[in-house]
Amino acid sequence: MKAKRSARLVDMTRYLMENPNTVVPLTFFANRYDSAKSSISEDLTILRKTFMETGTGVLETIPGAAGGSMFMPGIQKQEACQFIDEVQSALADNSRVLPGGYVYMNDLLNRPSILRQIGRIIATLYSDKKIDAVLTVATKGIPVAQSVATLLNVPFVIARHDSRITDGSTISVNYISGSQKRIEKMVLSKRSLPANSNVLIVDDFLRGGGSADGLCSLIKEFDSEVAGIAFVAERDYEGQRKIGEDDYTSLFKIDTNNGDIKVDLGNFTYDKFSDITKEEE
Repeated sequence: MKAKRSARLVDMTRYLMENPNTVVPLTFFANRYDSAKSSISEDLTILRKTFMETGTGVLETIPGAAGGSMFMPGIQKQEACQFIDEVQSALADNSRVLPGGYVYMNDLLNRPSILRQIGRIIATLYSDKKIDAVLTVATKGIPVAQSVATLLNVPFVIARHDSRITDGSTISVNYISGSQKRIEKMVLSKRSLPANSNVLIVDDFLRGGGSADGLCSLIKEFDSEVAGIAFVAERDYEGQRKIGEDDYTSLFKIDTNNGDIKVDLGNFTYDKFSDITKEEE
């Protein structure tokens, strides 16, 4: 279709944001809009500057015959700080404390707007990793992991505690639950994860780390590597966790001693979040 620049910019923005971390050749847009490559290059320059100034992400140019442009979603430090502060305030409510020291977060993690921002933050924190898949365990971590996988544009894989006939052949591991101190089972279909994958583990809450340790063992069974482990929140835990503090990232740290709740920032840092900058005209 022959389109004016304003229409091209809108459609190119939509396409790039719906296909993140994917190289889009210059010829694709040139053919799509029946426009010269020089015009498309100018359009991409405008988008690159706008994405950077608004903190939407980075539009990278890939050189070479098989190159093009690739949009990598992100979030600016200022926006991330504001979001973290808002969620921290929402979590700091004593009525969220459940028996056993659990914390009710479902009302926050079922909101698409909150999940989208969490996905942007975790995707930014692991922007320097080559992620091939996002893995979680059923059930509460599913929406968080799906949000991250959507932003990274990689497969989203769910391990379960029992196999289903629709899974076909499966691989299973036994692990010790960090909080319940009992043996659990974790199952994943053989078709779910190709060998030699770099896998990002994502879950909603960290207690003893048993589930995360089980997922790490499961990944090894697929001859793949753990690229990182990310949690929305972690709870103070007495004793030794199944995973080390340097092995994971958490956005919030929650203390529920004496029935009161205290919410601090997790162990992540803002080092990978850029400040809003403007290119010189």
